[in-house]
Amino acid sequence: MSGCSTPGTAPLPRSLTRYSPRQFFKSDVDHFVETSQRRLFASLRQLAEKLYRRNPREWRKSGASGVEAAVSAIFDVEHGWRFSALAHRRDVDALQIALHPAYGGDRVLAFIVGLASMVQTAFGDKVDFYIVNDLNAQRFYNAARNVEIAAWKLATTLDESGNLLLLSNEMGPVNNLSFEREFGRIIGVLEVLTDVIEVKTERTVVRVVQNMATAVFLPLP
Repeated sequence: MSGCSTPGTAPLPRSLTRYSPRQFFKSDVDHFVETSQRRLFASLRQLAEKLYRRNPREWRKSGASGVEAAVSAIFDVEHGWRFSALAHRRDVDALQIALHPAYGGDRVLAFIVGLASMVQTAFGDKVDFYIVNDLNAQRFYNAARNVEIAAWKLATTLDESGNLLLLSNEMGPVNNLSFEREFGRIIGVLEVLTDVIEVKTERTVVRVVQNMATAVFLPLP
């Protein structure tokens, strides 16, 4: 399975890289879905590292020894991400915690747990795929829209003092848009998955248009 990893990315959670002899019985679509899942978690790990480097106070809140340790605490565990620090909250619930001005915990942890668990919900909480008809294209579509909303809220939500809750993109003499590109990769993969599963299952996806300033997170059916 290591040969399927994207070059230059950090290793993925063990639960997303384990080998199964049944790999030989997978269809091309099954392999595509699994590869897409690995790419999404590689991007999420990169995003977590970038956020911790821009916001070092956050990893210090969790008692980590540094950025690498804080990222590892999220991803290098049995289930691929850590729920315990958030009392098992996940998906949109965790994202709302991360973006609440009164939250005093590790915002990066809550934000990434929210994104990662939401992505995994779209996959039906599976890591092995043999019959993709069980997947729901609407979940991937809604997850893509939620990532867009989360990215916008990350860049605009302020604390009581008028400062950004978390620093991300930086505009100045040298613009840093690496966060925007990482979010774009995640959204792009989710949108391709939406199209592939929609065609495969012949279930039409309901597409919506929201104003980012008033957008609300969509439920994952």
